[in-house]
Amino acid sequence: MKHPTHIIKQPLVTEKSTNLRENNCYVFSVDGKANKQEIKKAVENLFGVKVDKVRTLVTPGKSVKRFGRVVGRTSPCKKAYVKLKEGTIEFFEGV
Repeated sequence: MKHPTHIIKQPLVTEKSTNLRENNCYVFSVDGKANKQEIKKAVENLFGVKVDKVRTLVTPGKSVKRFGRVVGRTSPCKKAYVKLKEGTIEFFEGV
């Protein structure tokens, strides 16, 4: 099993994710090969909370900018929407 910090890369703080916190749901950028069970265990170990549900979403990389013959791309990303049974993650407070 991977270490929890290798599974969860970073929290995603956007307007949408801030609004989801009212429903006890948090958004993380996760490793592309991680499954829902690994994400659930990683969040529970790192933050000491009970996870109710995990939903995942893979966003593909997009062609963004053209530099002559070279097309710039954004990298693909896997997101995890984590809904907690109880408690909050203190990391997000004050953002």
